[in-house]
Amino acid sequence: MTRCSLTQSRYSLKTALEWRTADPEKIENFQAGLLRSQVQQAGQAPYYRQLLRELGCSSEDIITLEDFRSLPFTSRSALETDTAAFQAVEAASIADLSLTSGTTGNPIVVPYTRNDLERLAFNELMAFWGTGVRPGDRYLICVTLDRCFVAGLAYFSGLVQLGATAIRSGPGQSARQWELIRRLKPDGIVGVPTFLLKLAQWGKAQGYSPRSSGVQSLVTIGEPVRGPDHSLIPLGKDLEDAWGAYVYSSYAATELETCFCECHASCGGHIHPELALVEIVDEDGNVLPTGKAGEVVVTPLGVEGLPLIRFRTGDMARLHTDPCPCGWRTTRLGPIEGRLAQRLKFHGTTIYPEMIFRALRGIRHVEEAYVEVRSSYDLSDEIRVVAGTDASDIDADMVAEFLQARLRVRPEVILRPRQEVLSTMEKAGGRKLKRFFDFRDNNRP
Repeated sequence: MTRCSLTQSRYSLKTALEWRTADPEKIENFQAGLLRSQVQQAGQAPYYRQLLRELGCSSEDIITLEDFRSLPFTSRSALETDTAAFQAVEAASIADLSLTSGTTGNPIVVPYTRNDLERLAFNELMAFWGTGVRPGDRYLICVTLDRCFVAGLAYFSGLVQLGATAIRSGPGQSARQWELIRRLKPDGIVGVPTFLLKLAQWGKAQGYSPRSSGVQSLVTIGEPVRGPDHSLIPLGKDLEDAWGAYVYSSYAATELETCFCECHASCGGHIHPELALVEIVDEDGNVLPTGKAGEVVVTPLGVEGLPLIRFRTGDMARLHTDPCPCGWRTTRLGPIEGRLAQRLKFHGTTIYPEMIFRALRGIRHVEEAYVEVRSSYDLSDEIRVVAGTDASDIDADMVAEFLQARLRVRPEVILRPRQEVLSTMEKAGGRKLKRFFDFRDNNRP
């Protein structure tokens, strides 16, 4: 099979930094060549080989970005139905097998070649570099490094390739985390926002001082900490205040083999031009202009094992192309604003669960919550918000009124003990907490 190799210079930090300040037109021409190579590699997979044959075209026909946009999208359902059909290398070339979390469907097996793993490390190197991490800095990794989950491996590899020091702690166990913080004195931590907040609260209750711990930055994963306007939502604000550290938001997916992380300017996750092309499209698949919210479509570049072409993520966000205050001129991806599969219609208003969660974070007494949705006879959705709280001075009507003021709709609200709500989310969520339960007739994931 044809191998789509990356040159060593493309993994060079010096070369990468030069590209991030290059003229946008030069970057576009550079990406056109990478797209041709990616289509060629994708053509080694049964799914895309058949697709290109049906279209009567080849990678040589992809000359411009407009040519590329004539190719059809790849859906998540197609990938989940027959993942093996997307594999573009022989089994002997696979160095690592990872699994997606399965949050939005069946877990997908993602094969990584050695070059894919090197590319993954380079992606995280650039992400950490953008946050200010430099050789010699220490970072505590509080995400899973086992069970075929790639995030911990990616962060570890990126830190090592950058020349920083990785502290492989993994998730959970606040006592262990604080022992590592006390003894090894990390400059930053990477983890899920809600866990990092609880870690700070646990430490404070035990007599530690998170703000005096030496932790200067937090790279977050898996949960939003910023709203569409890039400002910190209540969770992000609480996190920043608890640690006295700068909070960075990142967005990634295992099957994309790519991460988009903020820099210190906090105005979107930088898209690395040699690693991905990102489009924003409407419901009909039309590419939307800069600044307009739509579905995120990603084409990872330089991937060998599972090359994806115009993959529809199902996530809603918007692109920003104005020069970043950090000096980089690369396009940025704004915060995720919702998921198409979770779009709800309630009393004539379109709403996403994330909008509900974002509003609930404004109520300090509500610590955990999930949303249930069922079909209604009037082609609307019945929404129930199950919120967890142990406070005695809050009731369901107060929460419902708060949501109505923020969202213009008033869903049903049920209050239950925090641990009961958390237990329900943990039992149903697998690797991640499940926050959305879809009981509609069409049973969308």
